[in-house]
Amino acid sequence: MIPALRPLVENPHFQKSVLALIVVNAITLGLETWPAAMQSAGSLIVAVDRIALAIFTIEVALRIGAYGLRFFRDPWNVFDFVVVGIALVPAGEGFAVLRALRVLRALRLISAVPSMRSVVQGLISAIPGISSVMALMSLIFYVAAVMATKLFAAAFPDWFGSVGASLYTLFQIMTLESWSMGIVRPVMEQFPYAWLFFVPFILIATFMILNLFIGVVVGAMQSAANAERAEGERVAHDERGEILAELRALRQEVAALRNARTQGTDQER
Repeated sequence: MIPALRPLVENPHFQKSVLALIVVNAITLGLETWPAAMQSAGSLIVAVDRIALAIFTIEVALRIGAYGLRFFRDPWNVFDFVVVGIALVPAGEGFAVLRALRVLRALRLISAVPSMRSVVQGLISAIPGISSVMALMSLIFYVAAVMATKLFAAAFPDWFGSVGASLYTLFQIMTLESWSMGIVRPVMEQFPYAWLFFVPFILIATFMILNLFIGVVVGAMQSAANAERAEGERVAHDERGEILAELRALRQEVAALRNARTQGTDQER
Protein backbone atom coordinates (compact mmCIF):
# COMPACT_ATOMS: atom_id res chain seq x y z
CA MET A 1 0.00 0.00 0.00
CA ILE A 2 1.30 3.43 -1.00
CA PRO A 3 -0.85 6.13 0.67
CA ALA A 4 0.97 8.83 -1.31
CA LEU A 5 -0.90 7.62 -4.42
CA ARG A 6 -4.33 8.36 -2.96
CA PRO A 7 -4.34 12.10 -3.75
CA LEU A 8 -3.62 11.18 -7.37
CA VAL A 9 -6.31 8.51 -7.85
CA GLU A 10 -8.88 10.55 -5.88
CA ASN A 11 -8.15 13.74 -7.81
CA PRO A 12 -11.30 14.85 -9.71
CA HIS A 13 -9.24 15.70 -12.81
CA PHE A 14 -7.75 12.18 -12.82
CA GLN A 15 -11.19 10.59 -12.51
CA LYS A 16 -12.65 12.79 -15.26
CA SER A 17 -9.75 11.91 -17.54
CA VAL A 18 -10.38 8.20 -17.00
CA LEU A 19 -14.09 8.73 -17.68
CA ALA A 20 -13.32 10.54 -20.95
CA LEU A 21 -10.96 7.73 -21.97
CA ILE A 22 -13.68 5.14 -21.28
CA VAL A 23 -16.02 7.00 -23.63
CA VAL A 24 -13.34 7.25 -26.33
CA ASN A 25 -12.49 3.57 -25.98
CA ALA A 26 -16.16 2.59 -26.20
CA ILE A 27 -16.38 4.49 -29.48
CA THR A 28 -13.26 2.82 -30.89
CA LEU A 29 -14.58 -0.63 -29.94
CA GLY A 30 -17.71 0.15 -31.93
CA LEU A 31 -15.70 1.44 -34.88
CA GLU A 32 -13.86 -1.90 -35.02
CA THR A 33 -17.11 -3.50 -36.19
CA TRP A 34 -17.50 -0.97 -39.04
CA PRO A 35 -15.64 -2.24 -42.13
CA ALA A 36 -15.44 1.21 -43.75
CA ALA A 37 -13.84 2.72 -40.64
CA MET A 38 -11.36 -0.14 -40.30
CA GLN A 39 -10.43 0.15 -43.95
CA SER A 40 -9.72 3.88 -43.75
CA ALA A 41 -8.27 4.17 -40.21
CA GLY A 42 -7.90 0.62 -38.89
CA SER A 43 -4.35 1.04 -37.61
CA LEU A 44 -5.27 4.22 -35.73
CA ILE A 45 -8.33 2.60 -34.14
CA VAL A 46 -6.30 -0.41 -33.00
CA ALA A 47 -3.57 1.87 -31.66
CA VAL A 48 -6.08 3.94 -29.66
CA ASP A 49 -7.57 0.73 -28.25
CA ARG A 50 -4.16 -0.54 -27.13
CA ILE A 51 -3.21 2.82 -25.61
CA ALA A 52 -6.52 2.91 -23.74
CA LEU A 53 -5.96 -0.62 -22.42
CA ALA A 54 -2.46 0.32 -21.26
CA ILE A 55 -3.76 3.39 -19.44
CA PHE A 56 -6.59 1.40 -17.84
CA THR A 57 -4.06 -1.18 -16.64
CA ILE A 58 -1.87 1.54 -15.13
CA GLU A 59 -4.90 3.18 -13.53
CA VAL A 60 -6.03 -0.06 -11.88
CA ALA A 61 -2.45 -0.71 -10.72
CA LEU A 62 -2.28 2.77 -9.18
CA ARG A 63 -5.55 2.22 -7.35
CA ILE A 64 -4.37 -1.15 -6.04
CA GLY A 65 -1.14 0.50 -4.90
CA ALA A 66 -3.06 3.31 -3.22
CA TYR A 67 -5.53 1.11 -1.31
CA GLY A 68 -3.83 -2.28 -1.10
CA LEU A 69 -6.17 -5.15 -0.30
CA ARG A 70 -8.91 -2.65 0.52
CA PHE A 71 -9.23 -2.17 -3.23
CA PHE A 72 -10.86 -5.61 -3.56
CA ARG A 73 -13.40 -4.94 -0.81
CA ASP A 74 -15.34 -2.63 -3.12
CA PRO A 75 -17.41 -4.61 -5.68
CA TRP A 76 -17.03 -1.81 -8.24
CA ASN A 77 -13.25 -2.03 -7.98
CA VAL A 78 -13.43 -5.79 -8.50
CA PHE A 79 -15.63 -5.20 -11.53
CA ASP A 80 -13.07 -2.79 -13.02
CA PHE A 81 -10.24 -5.25 -12.28
CA VAL A 82 -12.06 -8.14 -14.00
CA VAL A 83 -13.07 -6.08 -17.05
CA VAL A 84 -9.52 -4.83 -17.59
CA GLY A 85 -8.09 -8.28 -16.87
CA ILE A 86 -10.29 -9.90 -19.53
CA ALA A 87 -8.89 -7.50 -22.13
CA LEU A 88 -5.35 -8.58 -21.19
CA VAL A 89 -6.02 -12.23 -22.03
CA PRO A 90 -3.76 -13.14 -24.98
CA ALA A 91 -5.46 -13.70 -28.31
CA GLY A 92 -5.44 -17.30 -29.41
CA GLU A 93 -7.46 -20.44 -29.80
CA GLY A 94 -9.76 -20.98 -26.84
CA PHE A 95 -9.64 -17.33 -25.79
CA ALA A 96 -11.53 -15.81 -28.72
CA VAL A 97 -14.71 -15.44 -26.67
CA LEU A 98 -12.86 -13.65 -23.86
CA ARG A 99 -11.23 -11.35 -26.36
CA ALA A 100 -14.67 -10.53 -27.76
CA LEU A 101 -15.65 -9.43 -24.26
CA ARG A 102 -13.33 -6.42 -24.54
CA VAL A 103 -16.43 -4.36 -25.18
CA LEU A 104 -17.26 -4.85 -21.50
CA ARG A 105 -14.77 -2.04 -20.89
CA ALA A 106 -17.56 0.33 -21.93
CA LEU A 107 -19.46 -0.84 -18.84
CA ARG A 108 -16.81 0.87 -16.71
CA LEU A 109 -18.93 3.97 -17.24
CA ILE A 110 -21.28 2.50 -14.65
CA SER A 111 -18.60 2.42 -11.97
CA ALA A 112 -17.21 5.80 -13.02
CA VAL A 113 -20.51 7.74 -13.02
CA PRO A 114 -22.10 7.98 -9.53
CA SER A 115 -25.66 8.38 -10.88
CA MET A 116 -25.36 5.18 -12.95
CA ARG A 117 -23.85 3.41 -9.96
CA SER A 118 -26.83 4.42 -7.83
CA VAL A 119 -29.26 3.06 -10.41
CA VAL A 120 -27.46 -0.30 -10.53
CA GLN A 121 -27.31 -0.48 -6.74
CA GLY A 122 -31.04 0.19 -6.66
CA LEU A 123 -31.66 -2.60 -9.15
CA ILE A 124 -29.51 -4.99 -7.14
CA SER A 125 -31.33 -4.12 -3.94
CA ALA A 126 -34.62 -4.79 -5.78
CA ILE A 127 -33.63 -8.40 -6.56
CA PRO A 128 -35.49 -9.92 -3.55
CA GLY A 129 -38.70 -8.12 -4.52
CA ILE A 130 -38.22 -8.97 -8.20
CA SER A 131 -37.73 -12.62 -7.24
CA SER A 132 -41.14 -12.64 -5.55
CA VAL A 133 -42.75 -11.03 -8.60
CA MET A 134 -41.01 -13.57 -10.85
CA ALA A 135 -42.32 -16.42 -8.72
CA LEU A 136 -45.85 -15.02 -8.96
CA MET A 137 -45.47 -14.54 -12.70
CA SER A 138 -44.16 -18.11 -13.14
CA LEU A 139 -47.17 -19.48 -11.27
CA ILE A 140 -49.60 -17.47 -13.43
CA PHE A 141 -47.82 -18.57 -16.60
CA TYR A 142 -47.86 -22.23 -15.58
CA VAL A 143 -51.56 -22.23 -14.75
CA ALA A 144 -52.38 -20.36 -17.98
CA ALA A 145 -50.19 -22.71 -20.05
CA VAL A 146 -51.88 -25.82 -18.66
CA MET A 147 -55.31 -24.32 -19.35
CA ALA A 148 -54.33 -23.23 -22.89
CA THR A 149 -52.91 -26.68 -23.67
CA LYS A 150 -56.09 -28.41 -22.57
CA LEU A 151 -58.31 -25.94 -24.44
CA PHE A 152 -56.49 -25.35 -27.73
CA ALA A 153 -53.92 -28.16 -28.22
CA ALA A 154 -56.09 -30.25 -30.54
CA ALA A 155 -56.84 -27.39 -32.95
CA PHE A 156 -53.51 -25.52 -32.73
CA PRO A 157 -50.75 -28.03 -31.90
CA ASP A 158 -47.97 -25.72 -33.12
CA TRP A 159 -48.92 -23.05 -30.59
CA PHE A 160 -50.47 -25.02 -27.74
CA GLY A 161 -49.47 -28.64 -28.39
CA SER A 162 -47.57 -28.94 -25.10
CA VAL A 163 -47.04 -26.97 -21.95
CA GLY A 164 -43.68 -25.77 -23.27
CA ALA A 165 -45.19 -24.60 -26.55
CA SER A 166 -48.02 -22.90 -24.67
CA LEU A 167 -45.54 -21.12 -22.38
CA TYR A 168 -43.67 -19.71 -25.38
CA THR A 169 -46.90 -18.67 -27.11
CA LEU A 170 -48.18 -17.00 -23.95
CA PHE A 171 -44.86 -15.20 -23.58
CA GLN A 172 -45.29 -13.86 -27.12
CA ILE A 173 -48.80 -12.75 -26.23
CA MET A 174 -47.51 -11.06 -23.08
CA THR A 175 -45.06 -9.00 -25.16
CA LEU A 176 -48.02 -7.95 -27.38
CA GLU A 177 -46.05 -9.00 -30.48
CA SER A 178 -48.61 -10.04 -33.15
CA TRP A 179 -50.82 -11.33 -30.38
CA SER A 180 -54.17 -10.34 -31.87
CA MET A 181 -53.97 -10.95 -35.63
CA GLY A 182 -51.26 -13.59 -35.33
CA ILE A 183 -52.64 -15.80 -32.56
CA VAL A 184 -55.82 -14.77 -30.78
CA ARG A 185 -58.05 -14.03 -33.79
CA PRO A 186 -57.18 -17.34 -35.54
CA VAL A 187 -57.98 -19.15 -32.29
CA MET A 188 -61.26 -17.23 -31.95
CA GLU A 189 -62.33 -18.39 -35.40
CA GLN A 190 -62.71 -21.88 -33.95
CA PHE A 191 -63.28 -20.90 -30.31
CA PRO A 192 -65.38 -17.70 -30.30
CA TYR A 193 -65.18 -17.31 -26.53
CA ALA A 194 -61.38 -17.68 -26.40
CA TRP A 195 -61.13 -13.95 -25.66
CA LEU A 196 -62.43 -14.75 -22.17
CA PHE A 197 -59.09 -16.51 -21.61
CA PHE A 198 -56.68 -14.26 -23.50
CA VAL A 199 -57.90 -10.80 -22.44
CA PRO A 200 -57.69 -11.47 -18.67
CA PHE A 201 -54.31 -13.11 -19.21
CA ILE A 202 -53.01 -10.00 -21.01
CA LEU A 203 -54.42 -7.69 -18.33
CA ILE A 204 -52.78 -9.71 -15.56
CA ALA A 205 -49.48 -10.70 -17.18
CA THR A 206 -48.74 -7.60 -19.23
CA PHE A 207 -50.12 -4.70 -17.23
CA MET A 208 -50.41 -5.81 -13.60
CA ILE A 209 -47.14 -7.77 -13.45
CA LEU A 210 -45.26 -5.06 -15.36
CA ASN A 211 -46.49 -2.45 -12.91
CA LEU A 212 -45.41 -4.69 -10.05
CA PHE A 213 -41.91 -4.85 -11.54
CA ILE A 214 -41.80 -1.09 -11.92
CA GLY A 215 -43.11 -0.54 -8.40
CA VAL A 216 -40.53 -2.87 -6.87
CA VAL A 217 -37.65 -1.26 -8.78
CA VAL A 218 -38.78 2.30 -8.04
CA GLY A 219 -39.27 1.47 -4.38
CA ALA A 220 -35.81 -0.09 -4.13
CA MET A 221 -34.17 2.85 -5.89
CA GLN A 222 -35.99 5.29 -3.61
CA SER A 223 -34.82 3.33 -0.57
CA ALA A 224 -31.25 3.36 -1.89
CA ALA A 225 -31.46 7.12 -2.49
CA ASN A 226 -32.82 7.68 1.02
CA ALA A 227 -30.05 5.55 2.50
CA GLU A 228 -27.42 7.46 0.55
CA ARG A 229 -28.94 10.78 1.64
CA ALA A 230 -29.03 9.61 5.26
CA GLU A 231 -25.40 8.52 5.03
CA GLY A 232 -24.45 11.93 3.62
CA GLU A 233 -26.34 13.68 6.42
CA ARG A 234 -24.63 11.48 9.00
CA VAL A 235 -21.20 12.28 7.58
CA ALA A 236 -22.04 15.99 7.49
CA HIS A 237 -23.28 15.79 11.10
CA ASP A 238 -20.08 14.07 12.19
CA GLU A 239 -18.00 16.71 10.41
CA ARG A 240 -19.99 19.50 12.07
CA GLY A 241 -19.48 17.77 15.42
CA GLU A 242 -15.73 17.61 14.85
CA ILE A 243 -15.64 21.28 13.88
CA LEU A 244 -17.63 22.27 16.98
CA ALA A 245 -15.33 20.18 19.16
CA GLU A 246 -12.29 21.92 17.67
CA LEU A 247 -13.91 25.33 18.24
CA ARG A 248 -14.62 24.44 21.87
CA ALA A 249 -11.01 23.32 22.30
CA LEU A 250 -9.78 26.59 20.77
CA ARG A 251 -12.04 28.60 23.05
CA GLN A 252 -10.72 26.74 26.06
CA GLU A 253 -7.14 27.39 24.96
CA VAL A 254 -7.89 31.09 24.43
CA ALA A 255 -9.58 31.29 27.82
CA ALA A 256 -6.63 29.54 29.44
CA LEU A 257 -4.20 31.99 27.80
CA ARG A 258 -6.28 34.93 28.98
CA ASN A 259 -6.39 33.58 32.52
CA ALA A 260 -2.65 33.00 32.49
CA ARG A 261 -2.02 36.55 31.21
CA THR A 262 -4.39 38.01 33.82
CA GLN A 263 -2.69 36.11 36.61
CA GLY A 264 0.73 37.26 35.39
CA THR A 265 -0.43 40.88 35.34
CA ASP A 266 -1.82 40.55 38.86
CA GLN A 267 1.45 39.10 40.13
CA GLU A 268 3.43 41.95 38.57
CA ARG A 269 1.23 44.45 40.39
